[in-house]
Amino acid sequence: MNGSAQEARISTGLTLILAAACGLIVANLYYAQPLVGPISQSLGLSPSASGLIVTLTQIGYGLGLLLIVPLGDLVENRRLILIMLLLDAVAVLGAGLLGQAASFLTAALLIGLCSVAVQIIVPYASAMVAPEARGRVVGNVVSGLLFGIMFARPVASLIASVASWHAVFFLSAAVLVGLAVVLARTLPERRPAGSLGYFALLASMKDLALHTPVLQRRAAYQAGLFAAFSLFWTVTPLELAGPEFGLSQRAIALFALAGAAGAIAAPIAGRLADLGLSRITTRVALIMATLSFLLTYLAPAGSSMSLALFTLAAILLDAGVSTSLVLGQRAIYTLGEAQRGRLNGLFMATFFMGGALGSALGAYAYAHGGWLAASLLGLALPAAALAFSLTEKR
Repeated sequence: MNGSAQEARISTGLTLILAAACGLIVANLYYAQPLVGPISQSLGLSPSASGLIVTLTQIGYGLGLLLIVPLGDLVENRRLILIMLLLDAVAVLGAGLLGQAASFLTAALLIGLCSVAVQIIVPYASAMVAPEARGRVVGNVVSGLLFGIMFARPVASLIASVASWHAVFFLSAAVLVGLAVVLARTLPERRPAGSLGYFALLASMKDLALHTPVLQRRAAYQAGLFAAFSLFWTVTPLELAGPEFGLSQRAIALFALAGAAGAIAAPIAGRLADLGLSRITTRVALIMATLSFLLTYLAPAGSSMSLALFTLAAILLDAGVSTSLVLGQRAIYTLGEAQRGRLNGLFMATFFMGGALGSALGAYAYAHGGWLAASLLGLALPAAALAFSLTEKR
């Protein structure tokens, strides 16, 4: 089925299942990040090569956004989601079983590639509801994705501390298989109306990128926000573990869990978008992200008040990113059902590149100028996006 016949077919229960699915799938992109040390030691990777564990997963995800997510405009969505989910389970299981560096890194690449199933699920959910409820449903589903991102690192650290890093991947593979069973039983079919062949589909993305102003703006806003987000979560653990704060890894994990509270902004943003308040809500999100970095200067470094302000900054920044993400996806999904997958792939790939750039620049700034240099850069990123938003015409 397609078109209006599918609208309003998604129940509250199915929305929750899709939100949980997004969280459980996207977490696989982040499980390895706090485990780079033990994984590298086990595989015999040198310190200079250990970064490949995370980098290859990110590269795989970027490739998937551009090469697989557009298939949502061509292939029946339920089948595509299940195929990618089962392939992801195989890749994750392989990462836990394979004991050689080259094999593990190949699995890491495939984990990133297959985890783009989440970016097929979100537009799928959007297509299954009437336009007036689209923001609410997208917000609820995206909130699950964001909780998955936030909780993945502390959960991986906890499991590895009581078992081993292998156990993290074994448990995740089992969860993905169970999830595939649930989705196979609950997801209705959705057959896209697109008639282009695969290579024509990919070629059409160039025109969409060059001639879709809404996509360009929303991707630019989100790239600035996600760059700041990635910078913050790259350098803040280093600052908190440093001599002024002296926090343990477990305490830093608890800090990350507190920051996850910002994800509750996603469903709120969706409801505001449905009320026609996307424009002002976008600017509020950008202001929140900018202010989050300013908060960290309001108390002496290392004090209890400073730690509390860092926690509040994490919540505000995460809320800003969550809000803008929901507003951005809802905006591009209104541009046409037949091209929803390609638009989503371009949107996600653009701001994902912004996040990668933010991490790299943040690490460099912190190494050369400490928290002051890194935070000033972090502040400038959403501030620039805010300035750009002021040029948007009604």
